[in-house]
Amino acid sequence: MKLITFIWFIAILETTALASLNGSVRFEGFKVYRIETGDYAADLSSTFEDLAVVELSRNHGHGSLATIDIAVPPEYVAAFDTLDLNVTILSKDLGADIATEGPLGSYPELDDHGLPSLSWFDSYHAYGDHVRYWADLQAAFVNNSELIQVGSSFEGRAIQGIHLWGISGKNSKPAVIFNGNVHAREWITSIVVEYLLYQLVTGYKNDTTVQAALDNYDFYVLPVVNPDGFVYSQTTNRLWRKNRQTRDNTTAVGTDINRNWSVGFGGGGSSSNPGSETFSGYRPGDAPETAALMEFAQTLATDKGIKLYIDWHSYAQVILLSYGYTCDSFPPNIDRQISLASETAARIAQPYNTTFEYGPGCLVLYQSSGNGRDYMTDAAGAEFGWGIELRSTSYGFVLPANQILPSSIEIWEGMKYLWTNM
Repeated sequence: MKLITFIWFIAILETTALASLNGSVRFEGFKVYRIETGDYAADLSSTFEDLAVVELSRNHGHGSLATIDIAVPPEYVAAFDTLDLNVTILSKDLGADIATEGPLGSYPELDDHGLPSLSWFDSYHAYGDHVRYWADLQAAFVNNSELIQVGSSFEGRAIQGIHLWGISGKNSKPAVIFNGNVHAREWITSIVVEYLLYQLVTGYKNDTTVQAALDNYDFYVLPVVNPDGFVYSQTTNRLWRKNRQTRDNTTAVGTDINRNWSVGFGGGGSSSNPGSETFSGYRPGDAPETAALMEFAQTLATDKGIKLYIDWHSYAQVILLSYGYTCDSFPPNIDRQISLASETAARIAQPYNTTFEYGPGCLVLYQSSGNGRDYMTDAAGAEFGWGIELRSTSYGFVLPANQILPSSIEIWEGMKYLWTNM
């Protein structure tokens, strides 16, 4: 590809930025492209920082297979289309795609057991309704669960979720930890995690797989660990990724809390530029959300230990194992992890034939330094530190609401296998 020509195109974008739009950011007329970047992926990614082009995802592969997905504002689409690039058009109108997600849903009625109905999974929901949903699930499973708060966000919202346990009582077994909505725009992650919660709560009395999972492990489920960013994505900018942290000496807002953990901090796949989507912060744990999660992990690690950590993301359809910060070394049990991930992916594929790749994150997706799964593996001693990227490589972050339940069902199949065999 002609890198110089592309950088010329990027230069003209510096006159416009999404932050200059009044009120909510709108994406009508934005066109989404997947660019085959070859060996220029890192160069192009750094070029996007602080510009009106919205970088959506990058480096799906290495070398000749590497790509970057971007959304181009309508006033620059014609100029972009003249460039000599190898591209695939993923969307002709991102704003129209966002509209297909549907409006945020209303809160469902409770059944005779105090549980919200499965209609919860027919739509996306406002953050306040998510908080209410967790409370209702916990109240319906009151003898085997409690609401927990592990810290506060930059804007003062609680980072909260549910702790569930089985026959031996709470704090008696190794931990399973789930983090959802680390990245604000990945709405599918929190609601899929809530589907897993729903199945655990409703299945404990009569599903032997669920019984075994909760009897063998304490589950700590945090569906939205970036509440500030999540709220902002619902009210102002649907494609917001980071938290909402402000810093001295810059007008840029936000830290990528999945680049702010201490293991591998500041390496490849992260940025020291506050305007970057992968801004790591200036030092490990200087984002309050990450600091709270690291402290929580250490508390569990020094108690009964951590069996499994899954950091839920979208949209690459891949099971990411450690490491992300390096492509040259691997956890001692990597063969065991690959075997589990392979069969987990096979079980995910059974309901709808959805394909998930698997392997060490740096090899199967891209380098990502300072991420949660590497911290859990090296600093917190988790036996399995994973990240799972959900649907959809076709829709991207803007997944229509009718995809929620299928995505949840296929992941449930994978998790039942994993919890039974890990």
